[in-house]
Amino acid sequence: MMKNPISEKTFIYTLSVFIPLFTASVFLFALGLRETGFFSAALVTAVVVLLAAVFLIALWRSNCFLSPQALIVTVIAFAGLLLLRLALFDHITLDYENFLKPWLEHIKSHGGFRALSDQIGNYNIPYLAFLAFISYIPVTGLYLIKLFSVIFDVVLAFYLMKLASLYTSNRTLHIACFILALVLPTSILNGALWGQCDSVYTAFAVIALYYGLKGRPVLSVSAIAVSFSFKLQAVFILPLFLLFLISGKIKLRHLLVFPAVFFACNLPAILAGRPVWDCLTIYFNQLDTVGSGLNYNSPSVYSLFNYYHNAVFAAKLGIIAAFTLCAVVFLLAFYKRRNLNNTALLAAALIFVVGIPLFLPHMHDRYFYMADVLLVLLAVIHPVYAPLPFFGSFASLLGYHAYLKMRYFLPMRYGFLALAIVFAALFIFFIKSLKTTAHTSLSE
Repeated sequence: MMKNPISEKTFIYTLSVFIPLFTASVFLFALGLRETGFFSAALVTAVVVLLAAVFLIALWRSNCFLSPQALIVTVIAFAGLLLLRLALFDHITLDYENFLKPWLEHIKSHGGFRALSDQIGNYNIPYLAFLAFISYIPVTGLYLIKLFSVIFDVVLAFYLMKLASLYTSNRTLHIACFILALVLPTSILNGALWGQCDSVYTAFAVIALYYGLKGRPVLSVSAIAVSFSFKLQAVFILPLFLLFLISGKIKLRHLLVFPAVFFACNLPAILAGRPVWDCLTIYFNQLDTVGSGLNYNSPSVYSLFNYYHNAVFAAKLGIIAAFTLCAVVFLLAFYKRRNLNNTALLAAALIFVVGIPLFLPHMHDRYFYMADVLLVLLAVIHPVYAPLPFFGSFASLLGYHAYLKMRYFLPMRYGFLALAIVFAALFIFFIKSLKTTAHTSLSE
């Protein structure tokens, strides 16, 4: 086992200095929020400080710090990024006012977890179970909802760092990946400002990718099942699991874990009295809520035109394009299956999370969140692709601006053009990665 450059004594001393200062800072920030009293501020402080401490310990145990200076810089940056998120907690969006808040109020007024027997909103059971859990806590729901997303911002950043460790032994790059994932504008805005939970399903998707590449199939399939149980958008990375089958990373029998975990994630509602079939088919029941619009502030291909003479036909073309993209990647991967190393698998994952929502109809502004995150990883381990996260974030932020400011900064087609460049670069990267049988990641 690699010796840790930072001794336990040095780490504990650093933590003992950091924790009191950080606790005081968080508590003052929390007290300054519009709807907090002493108890609310204390609870928020306890969760944020515990979150920081747990993941600093996890980073230290992962041997990420090369020197005391690196440890101190990371601690300061991490603390600053958590405080920045906390400073955004008072912002209220229409999504909260029109959806999350009424759902939470319905759950509170109908007995907490017992309310899960009802049809509430259009989110799946695990997130509604979280809302049921916080309905018992005497703290403003807005803050608890955002705190939940911030927790998974950090979980996501940590596992992105773990993914980086599969491709490079440079521990400075590991820490850079962790911090950059938290610096990512869409990461900051999505949960702490907007109150959305895209970090949750993306965190589990990244965990699934990590364990899949590590050759831990049960953990990988379990994680992607949890991701899918939170948000349907996990389907953007699901095609990768066929490539895991082709490469031998997982076997067909491991896929049986998926329905078992998905069922377990629905148990809170089933135990509350909601019909089993209703829980397991919730996404099919949500198809009527998709809407008729081909594009909802998304930088997809449908942002190129403001009007479609035959919207139904245009939607079908997009679906065909997305399936064709997957088929092309599958065929190339199968043809070059002996060369299907971890680098090629990562390239394929990126093609899926960028390309599928790029072509599918009815995409929303937040649907490239997973792409933004994985592009950061690519830039860290392959610096030649460093411009790609900027293109990806630019495209996503155009959609975020359109919703949060209720006006367009630039036409969304500029976002599509940026993502088209990203998509082309990723396809070239995928082709190149299939040209060598050499081991191109540390886990192989």
